Amino acid sequence: MEMHELTAFQTNYLMKFKMCLGDIKDSELRALYTEAIKGLEMNLKELLQFFPEAPVGMRNLSEADMTAFYAAQLLIFAKTSVRNYAIAITETATPRLRDTLKKQLNNAIDLHAKVFHFMHARSLYPAYNLKQLLSNDVKNANKALSM
Repeated sequence: MEMHELTAFQTNYLMKFKMCLGDIKDSELRALYTEAIKGLEMNLKELLQFFPEAPVGMRNLSEADMTAFYAAQLLIFAKTSVRNYAIAITETATPRLRDTLKKQLNNAIDLHAKVFHFMHARSLYPAYNLKQLLSNDVKNANKALSM
């Protein structure tokens, strides 16, 4: 499952970076984005070599349907928030800050659950079907690489 997480995370950000590259005017920042894009493309090409068992083409999303993309962005944000809050809590020096971070961690967990259920109900995240999940990773990574 961690390979899925890495592939989905990098695919989502590759698409996002490619979509906003044309809007970046600062040449140094644009060069950093270009470097990140090339690195993500290489990472995905390498990871895709480990997906030979994944079936292809099990989900049909129209090109215009960005709901899955936006929902995945939100899910990745929520999941990353949960991890970051958990780490921050272990390094907190004061009880008041610890209580605040615990409250915010619980809010991040709740958001993650809501987004997960939103995606699952719409068949945008087949979490309980590993073959379909991996197939979607391959399809989405190839789509991001071809943008």
